[in-house]
Amino acid sequence: MQDILPELRRWRERGAAVALATVVKTWGSSPRPAGAKMAVNERGEMLGSVSGGCVESAVADEALNVIQIGKPKLLTFGVSNEQAWEVGLACGGTIEVFVEKLDA
Repeated sequence: MQDILPELRRWRERGAAVALATVVKTWGSSPRPAGAKMAVNERGEMLGSVSGGCVESAVADEALNVIQIGKPKLLTFGVSNEQAWEVGLACGGTIEVFVEKLDA
């Protein structure tokens, strides 16, 4: 996985609002392990990966919401979740992703 820290640092230095999404738990088959990270800035630019496919679009949308509201969210995607099928997590597993706004 790519190292997101150098670019994330550049975003922060230019004053960008940023949310960080972290895979905190996995069950069964999952595209990324616990600890995988993805950063999203207020312009919708993304660094890193928490899953792959359309799950990342859903996480990015939630990250933009977290940037606006400032309140963290715990997201769950899995095969029993209708949204998971829509966003592409059909690998048989489940992931939990914690999304938080990074403070200055």
